[in-house]
Amino acid sequence: QVQVKESGGGLVQPGGSLRLSCTASGRTDTTRAMGWFRQAPGKGREFVATMDVNSNRTYYSPSVKGRFTLARDNAKNMVYLQMNSLKPEDTGVYYCVADPRSWTTLMYSDYRPPDGTWGQGTQVTVSS
Repeated sequence: QVQVKESGGGLVQPGGSLRLSCTASGRTDTTRAMGWFRQAPGKGREFVATMDVNSNRTYYSPSVKGRFTLARDNAKNMVYLQMNSLKPEDTGVYYCVADPRSWTTLMYSDYRPPDGTWGQGTQVTVSS
């Protein structure tokens, strides 16, 4: 099993930037995909971005494409989500996942983490 811990959230003004970090531990050798989801107040969890950790291929939700960027530090078992040009609608709790399945699995509308458990997440609030 792989455990993840998210950090880096906070309060930022519209147009600002934040970088979220996700640290993976445990059986990280089994991880094929890492990515991010978010949940806005009163709404369901939604896909944000996914990465194939072997090829570094990425895919982003249309709502964040061009503003958010995934990056990975293999030596540290970390993945980062650089978020630029933030909008109020980006507000929510951001969750990281590490998955032994294909990176495309994270795009499924009914996605669940391998063990069914989400991390604690990190709060991002975009407000003036």
